[in-house]
Amino acid sequence: MTTVGDRTLPASFDPTVVAAVTDRLAAVEHEHGVRVAWAVESGSRAWGFPSPDSDYDCRFVFVRPVSAYLDPWPARDVVETPLDAVLDVNGWDLVKAVRLATAGNATLGEWLRSPFVYAGDPAFRDELLDLVDAVADRAAIVRHYLHVGRDHWLRSGAADGAEVALKRVFYALRPAATLHWLEVHPGRVTPPMDLHRLLAEAPVHDAVAEPVAALVAAKAVTRELGTGVVADPVRRWVQERFAAAATLDAPAPHAAAAARTEAARRFRDLVRRWAPPG
Repeated sequence: MTTVGDRTLPASFDPTVVAAVTDRLAAVEHEHGVRVAWAVESGSRAWGFPSPDSDYDCRFVFVRPVSAYLDPWPARDVVETPLDAVLDVNGWDLVKAVRLATAGNATLGEWLRSPFVYAGDPAFRDELLDLVDAVADRAAIVRHYLHVGRDHWLRSGAADGAEVALKRVFYALRPAATLHWLEVHPGRVTPPMDLHRLLAEAPVHDAVAEPVAALVAAKAVTRELGTGVVADPVRRWVQERFAAAATLDAPAPHAAAAARTEAARRFRDLVRRWAPPG
């Protein structure tokens, strides 16, 4: 791992790609008059199971000038850059990030805990992470990972014990591991992004850990993982995680109202501290 300033990236990242990401982020700031306050790698590289030909998925949070948040005709709350075969770089306005996090979307929490950082100020990350920890509804976070994971699991065919495309199984394994982490860490709402750290902080039986580690190792060295049958202990463990998560109750309406009030207060503080001039 290499840390340069506020950038923390592994040596395996292509330097020309990293430079291209840096250029795109600078262009976003210049063209849109915003501050890119946090920019990270997301996708399979940050999730902990890249392939040799995985693309680069940079996600960022930007802050507009204070006056922009007073405009009755606000600009789009998303900035997208051209998608190509290697790079996918886009980001959210802080206001969108806060709204979605308060509503139970887990994406922002993942960005704030990505192991790979392209740019940004750790102080901003910490303040925004404190906001998410204070207002995110834990039951909604659990439902987020349940919905994502169970959908991939059922579509993969792995639930039936059939031979399946093993690459697709990862997109159910990580949500299952996240649900397991949330079980082991009651009260917390921002789990790690990467599969290795999830299982390190919430260990599982060797009968599950070893086949998962073998799948990750195989995916790292081949562009085509092929098909296979998911090991029975892994299959049972995944299904148990989804079944347990499905029993949670919905949040109370008054709790959601209080969370919005607190999120709005913290959002205003963030804008005052981090908005660029203009």
